Amino acid sequence: MTAITNVRVFDGAGLTEPRTVFVDGGRLSDEATGGPVLDGAGQILLPGLIDAHVHLHGRENLEQFTRFGVTTALDMATTSAALLAGLRDQPGLTDIRSAGVPAIGPGGMHARMPGMPAEAVVTDPARAAGFVAARTAAGSDYLKIVLEAPGGGGPELPVVRALTEAAHAAGLLVVAHASNTGAYTMALDAGVDVVTHAPLGPPIADEDLARAKVVVPTLTMMKGISAAAGRPQLYAGAATSVTRLHRAGAAVLAGTDANAAPGSPSPVAHGASLHDELELLVAAGLSTVEALRAATVLPAKHFGLTDRGAIRPGLRADLVLLDGNPVADIRTTRAISRVWCAGVEL
Repeated sequence: MTAITNVRVFDGAGLTEPRTVFVDGGRLSDEATGGPVLDGAGQILLPGLIDAHVHLHGRENLEQFTRFGVTTALDMATTSAALLAGLRDQPGLTDIRSAGVPAIGPGGMHARMPGMPAEAVVTDPARAAGFVAARTAAGSDYLKIVLEAPGGGGPELPVVRALTEAAHAAGLLVVAHASNTGAYTMALDAGVDVVTHAPLGPPIADEDLARAKVVVPTLTMMKGISAAAGRPQLYAGAATSVTRLHRAGAAVLAGTDANAAPGSPSPVAHGASLHDELELLVAAGLSTVEALRAATVLPAKHFGLTDRGAIRPGLRADLVLLDGNPVADIRTTRAISRVWCAGVEL
């Protein structure tokens, strides 16, 4: 048992008055049973941060995430089952979930990525159930579908609908990659659960605003692509989409598209980038409290991670101790003093 005393806790609505938080093994407790005492000296205690869109390449990514307070990472496509198995359940390091092999079409950027297996290509609705069954057997935690604009080389709408229906029948959440407005509309027409990326260029259509329920904009990635192309107006459109989606009531989750993949349109640093993402979300119109919720309670809620995302007895002891006040200034999420993953301090 460890008692962390005199800390102000982010409770999802703001900061509490100074209080004591008890860590008992890998869980939070509501009472002390003896053990060391850590004086928080008025510091801020956050739930461990959750990055809702990453790509994994090795153990070093877990170490990078942990160092920057990201205690849960949601992988949105890693094709090596052996790699994923080796990254799961690592004591003291970031906990992961993964889509495994994504569903893609025969064309588009993802079909040309090195290492993408042939089984990822789904062009026939009749193959949807088998593809989802294979993902379930491989241990995927949710399904990822990579969409392009209609006719752009991604899965067409009948295939996307069949994949979504098969995934839902298997109890899997469906996440759709949609980096343009046509793909965004297709994702919503198919009934997916989460849309990831904010389209570059023109904002999403007015009629899609009310239909989008859960979005992961990955503004860090979109800004990187826009900068690499020398076209800042592309990012301006993506940021405008986030502003409008947020105002329309969509749940906005913090995700970065962290990756170091050959052929990626923009490399994004694992761990550090989530703090960039929080700043970009605030610039797009979220309050600091809403941005913190986007990286804690909201991804836990919408991805069914019922044991984390908040600081409450019985939940995982995923904690980040800060020297600054992120409600006053979101940039202070970088001022990390200590990190615990399931009760193990970094």
